[in-house]
Amino acid sequence: MADDPIYLDHNATTPLLPEVVEAMLPYLREHFGNPSSGHVYGRRAREGVDRARAEVAALLGCSPAEILFTSGGTEANNLAIRGVTEARPERRHVVTSVVEHPATAAFCSWLARHGFRIDRVGVDASGRTRAGDVGAALGEDTALVTIMHANNETGVLQPIGEIAALAHRAGALVHTDAAQSLGKVPVDVNALGVDLLSIAGHKLYAPKGVGALYVRAGTPLTPFLLGAGHERGLRPGTENVASIVGLGVACAAARRDLDTLAARMKNLSDRLFAALSERVPGIALHGHPAERLPNTLNVRFPGVSGTALLAATPEIAASTGSACHDGHEAASAVILAMGVPPAEAVGSVRLTLGRSTTEADVDRAAAALANAWARLRAA
Repeated sequence: MADDPIYLDHNATTPLLPEVVEAMLPYLREHFGNPSSGHVYGRRAREGVDRARAEVAALLGCSPAEILFTSGGTEANNLAIRGVTEARPERRHVVTSVVEHPATAAFCSWLARHGFRIDRVGVDASGRTRAGDVGAALGEDTALVTIMHANNETGVLQPIGEIAALAHRAGALVHTDAAQSLGKVPVDVNALGVDLLSIAGHKLYAPKGVGALYVRAGTPLTPFLLGAGHERGLRPGTENVASIVGLGVACAAARRDLDTLAARMKNLSDRLFAALSERVPGIALHGHPAERLPNTLNVRFPGVSGTALLAATPEIAASTGSACHDGHEAASAVILAMGVPPAEAVGSVRLTLGRSTTEADVDRAAAALANAWARLRAA
């Protein structure tokens, strides 16, 4: 709507692409069959699911048979971590990082309460996990290494390929959460060397409530939901056909537009940071200068609270970190893990751009944030 604020929170969720909506509509209306049914209504639904599976696989560079549909990224992460650790009961050790999304971090804490040894490796000042630290934590009993591909707050890309090589030499399997990176940078499961990879539809211009888990052929995985034989028996429950179709179309669009979209996002984010730097002395960027998602800026405004700054700029919709963590003033654990002092870390704001973001949006946002910062500093 014309009076709505400028949306700079695309790492929290994305709007549906018009082509996604159009593709879903027939499966909400006439193609209502159960994809497990043998009659024509079921076959039409199954064909939609199969096409979507092929599109997801094409974006990831894998076989369609290696894709399982889930209710989203959280379920995909839980299935990967629990599924591997239950399938390898002789190994009771998991390596992860201190900057994981709660969908991974909380499940690792659950494992710790059930007798697993969990090593959470730190990050450097740029927010990157050191592959050598992961290697040092590995042991003969390591079942799984689970490290996110791109951090949801800073956009920092992790060295997953290096980590996977070290983990495999130790006999461990590797899972990465690619919810934030898919559609923004190339994500190829073979180039990364991972055994499992999670995606979430609503980070990719597809609906909320749908996601997928890539499981490399031959990877041992025990389901934690029990029921019929859907998704090769690894994720029982009648498929969410319309949303799965939408995810497939979103993946096809991401593959089509990846290079041009990434370049455009990089130009816009550079423009935004340059404009802010001119108006806000002492502003700092959190994250690696190059190994970062092209749409993501996590910046620290000196001498103010990020929460207060966003409250003073109602013309912008953004966040002070992950949307999952909003609602309190405590500094982000991700920013603190990078060595930023708590009193400074509370000045952090996450600005994430998307397909619909324009140069005019970026210029207006920079002016609004800079003006609000000056007012707060003068108060």
